[in-house]
This record gives sequence, C-alpha cells and structure tokens, in this order.
Amino acid sequence: MTDRMLLIPRLLRVYQWPKNLLVLLPLVFAQEMDNARADLLALAAFAAFCLASSATYLVNDLHDLDQDRRHPDKKSRPLASGRVSPAAAALLAAVLLAGAFAAGFPTGTPFLLSLGGYILLSLSYTFLLKHVFLVDVLVVSMGFVIRATAGAVAIRVAFSNWLVVCTFFLALFLVLGKRRREISLLQGEAENHRAVLAHYTVDYIDHLLMFVAAGALITYTIYTCSPEVVDRIGTDKMYLTLPFVVYGLARYLWLVQEKESGGDPANILLSDWPMVVTVALWGAACAAILYL
Repeated sequence: MTDRMLLIPRLLRVYQWPKNLLVLLPLVFAQEMDNARADLLALAAFAAFCLASSATYLVNDLHDLDQDRRHPDKKSRPLASGRVSPAAAALLAAVLLAGAFAAGFPTGTPFLLSLGGYILLSLSYTFLLKHVFLVDVLVVSMGFVIRATAGAVAIRVAFSNWLVVCTFFLALFLVLGKRRREISLLQGEAENHRAVLAHYTVDYIDHLLMFVAAGALITYTIYTCSPEVVDRIGTDKMYLTLPFVVYGLARYLWLVQEKESGGDPANILLSDWPMVVTVALWGAACAAILYL
C-alpha cells in the first residue's frame, strides 16, 4: 500500500510543482500579498497550474514510453517501469485537466485562456516541437513565462516587461543546464533516444549558458533600476538583491559544469543547501524591501 501511495507523487511529478510558484511572482512584486482576494486568486492559479502541469507530464510520459524504457534515468518512472498502466495514466490525465480548469475558474476567462495556452504549448512540445533543434529548449522556457504572466492576469495587475524577459532568460538557463546533463549522461547514445539531441554538444551548451546567464543578470539589473518600476513599487532599493542573483547564477553554473549536475533543476534548487539559502535570502530581501 505504501509503495502504491508513493507512486502517485512520482507519477504526477509533484516534486516539479515548485516551478509553478512563478505564478505567485506577480502577487509578491505587485505588493498585493496583504490583499486577501488577490491571495486567494493567486492560490487558485497556482493549484490550476500544478494540476495542468501534472496532466501534461503524464501525456508526455505516455508519448515517450518506449524511449523512457531505454533511458538510464527515466526507465524507473512509474509508467516506464510498468507499475502504472497507460490506460490508468490517460484517465488520470483527463481528470487532472478538468480539475485544472475547475481550480482556475474563479480567476476568470483571461486566466483560463492563459492556462489553455500553456497546455497547448506543452502538448505541442510533446508531439512536435521537442524534435526541433533549439526550438525545444525555447518552448520549455516559454512555459515558465506563461506561468508568470498568467499569475499577473489572475490577480489583474501589471507585470514588468523586464521581469518577463528575465524570467525567460532564467528559465532558459535552467533548461540548458538540464539538457547539458542529459547529453553528458547519454554520451554517444543521445541521438538514439531523441534525434534532436545529436545537434547539441557540451561545449555548445556551455557557451549558451554563459550568454543566457548574462541576459538574466542584465535584465534583472535593469528591472531593479527601472524608473517605471521604482515609481510603481515606491522604492529604489531592489538593486540590493543583486548579490543573491549573481551568486545563485554562479553557483548553478558551477554545479552544472563542474559537478555535472543539472539533470533536474527543481532537485538542485531544493537539495543544494547553498542554493536553498541563497533563494531564501533573496526572497527575504525582496519581501523586506517591498513590504517593510
């Protein structure tokens, strides 16, 4: 019974749900955390994306079942290992999708359209776009951007364009780190698992990582110093959070390039204590600047 209960979180990839915390980003940066109605709408949006993302993961696992059975890491997943039947997974995916729209219903039609756009993008990735060089990593990154902008739509606040661009660069940074780990792990067998992987090399990804990290840092710096943002939030002290961002990017690069980590960004962010502390301090600094 215990083993079966543990299968459900693994099947739904509950450990990936922290990615959906991006939905709450507009709530924090729009200084609406003391607004009870906005809090409830943001939580509804978060729940909707958790259910929707789990549903799309299930569809992806069903589609990639044969490849996952041959993958050194993915072969232990509940579907690939045969512990969950494809029929049960398909039924659960349908239930989760219905639940996602039900959870997001209180936020209104614009949010539901954003949620639908995320689902369509994820399905397009599963069935087509994951096989297109570079487009595959860009599409996954756009999924993070949709999460953040949908959070703003849910609580009906403006969201800085610079923060949107920064979110895209940061997401691409994490996705490329994961891709690098995959190439290193599969070595010469990468293209046998997915043909598009043959176009990537560790050196090429390392160059992209440096470029994208610079993009994330530059856009975040501009966001913290933007006159429009300063006027909106009523303080010019957000630049004080920059050291945490610089350290976080540098630490993640070190983990990916020197420690050959990066297979699961969520796992790194939750298990590497320097990263955990850095994210916590960044969050505390942002909260203090915005709310005290």
